[in-house]
Amino acid sequence: MAPDTPQRLRPWLPRGRTADLASACGVLLLVAVWSLASLLRDPAEPGPVPVVVLDAVLSVAACVLLYFRRRYPVAVAVCVLIATAAYYLTSEQDGPLLVAVIVALYSVAAEGRLQAAVALAAAAVLGVGVGKQAGNEDTNTVVVFMLTGWLVAVVALGTMRHRRHAYAQEEARRRAGEERLRIARELHDVIGHNISLINVQAGAALHRLKKDPGQAEEALATIKETSREALRELRATLGVLRQVDEASPTQPAPGLARLDDLVTAARPAGLDVRVHSSGRARPLHAAADLAAFRIVQESLTNVARHARGATAVEIRLGYGQRALALAIEDDGSGPGGIGPRGGGHGSGGSGIQGMRERVAVLGGELSAGPGPCGGFTVTARIPYEN
Repeated sequence: MAPDTPQRLRPWLPRGRTADLASACGVLLLVAVWSLASLLRDPAEPGPVPVVVLDAVLSVAACVLLYFRRRYPVAVAVCVLIATAAYYLTSEQDGPLLVAVIVALYSVAAEGRLQAAVALAAAAVLGVGVGKQAGNEDTNTVVVFMLTGWLVAVVALGTMRHRRHAYAQEEARRRAGEERLRIARELHDVIGHNISLINVQAGAALHRLKKDPGQAEEALATIKETSREALRELRATLGVLRQVDEASPTQPAPGLARLDDLVTAARPAGLDVRVHSSGRARPLHAAADLAAFRIVQESLTNVARHARGATAVEIRLGYGQRALALAIEDDGSGPGGIGPRGGGHGSGGSGIQGMRERVAVLGGELSAGPGPCGGFTVTARIPYEN
């Protein structure tokens, strides 16, 4: 079962344009109810009719503007602040229209416009302070300080919301990048290994077609089987790109249990692959098992493609107490007989780098270079615990 997300835990909360409409209607309802309650408490003449109409228009305008607060946060906040200031200068009632300013100010800070939010909050406090100095009996020093605290808290909350959203977006981009790298490694290992074997077998088939048709037919049969295996693994790898409502791939990820398949596939390329195991064999978790398989696969691919004169490959599995020690040694030589091999082993390829990334993710180590007795050696240490 997938873990509960905030959207699943709070399905009743409105989102998007619905949330904007809900906030605008909520503030408008609050202002209307407050104004009606004030009239019921003081049924005397509320003031001249033009003033009452103007206050109603200003209240409705300030609340309606909140619907556009995500699209134009700064412009909406400025207009709401002006409408609210005009309302308090002309109204005979001290309504809660300041809530509209708070909502608009929060939106500005939540959109990352911190300087604009601070400037608007300062303008609001300055306006209330000027009103106090002008002799407004409804305003005193305590009110100014409380209003300042509220506005600072609103700006701080909006800024925190913006930073959390930015962090979530960055985390999503990082995970997407890691997933792309993982898929790229899988595709490189699957396609590179099988296509390399197909290339070797195709060359052998062309060479033996006239001299030894029987061996050419065997090479073509190997090409057919290898291409089928490449397609199968490619489908399994691309299964991670399936949509949620599609069926998941049923083929399990490859592991050391399929090591014999790699050995069998390498023999038609002229390689005598031998596997040696030491220690008490123990099952690996899926990621470690897949990494060990891919390291062997990539190493055999590099031997078939780049190891001049290689005929024997030794694969050694050492099951220690905490980690699996893996070594692949061949008796060939690279271009010119010395140095790293081209392609996967050279600086221009991605084979060795991909293997290092796989092992590093699991907390292990991998090294590759010329062997002490010639040839090329790849060694890896893969911890049992991820």
